[in-house]
Amino acid sequence: MIRLTAIVSGKVQEVGYRARVVDIANAFGLKGMIENLKDGRVKIIAEGEDQKLKWFEFAVDIKNTLISVSSIVKTYSPATGDFENFGKLVTKGETDSRLDTAAVYLKEIVVSVNKMNDNLGGKMDTMIARQDQMLGKQDQMLDKQDQMLDKQDQMLDKQDQMLDKQDTTIGEIQALRTDLKGYMDMRFKRIEADLSELKDMKVALKEKGLI
Repeated sequence: MIRLTAIVSGKVQEVGYRARVVDIANAFGLKGMIENLKDGRVKIIAEGEDQKLKWFEFAVDIKNTLISVSSIVKTYSPATGDFENFGKLVTKGETDSRLDTAAVYLKEIVVSVNKMNDNLGGKMDTMIARQDQMLGKQDQMLDKQDQMLDKQDQMLDKQDQMLDKQDTTIGEIQALRTDLKGYMDMRFKRIEADLSELKDMKVALKEKGLI
């Protein structure tokens, strides 16, 4: 068992640093105390196993929104067993001061939350407006698609009309060919009849010695 004495500098007073250190020390099963010094630093005395104290040193080097440890001066000595647990030393009048400090930080937190809500609200309005624009563009695209489908239907109707006319024309041509064939057949028959009649007349003239 050894004792660690650490002097911590930075933003470590009136920001909840001691409470965090107490929780960490209890988690490691250490014994000792932590107190604020008049010069703004914090003093930590912790006793326990060597390895646990090494983990403890690393854990108390805290940097977050409120707490900012800048340096830790450490010394080691044999454990004395003077402490039954790990606690926080509080000076007279510190409770009222801490309440005032807590009120200030609470006010800052409320202001920050309100700003975040305002920013979030503005961003949500912007997102909604963009979504409306996208929906408007989507409606325009759907309208254009409907117009294209209407034009396609019109083209298909015209194509059907052209096919109908083509069928009509083909029918008329077929009928005309049929009529022409009938006419030509009739003419050929008349020509054959005339040729036969001429042939008969020629034979008759030969018989009479006229030709």
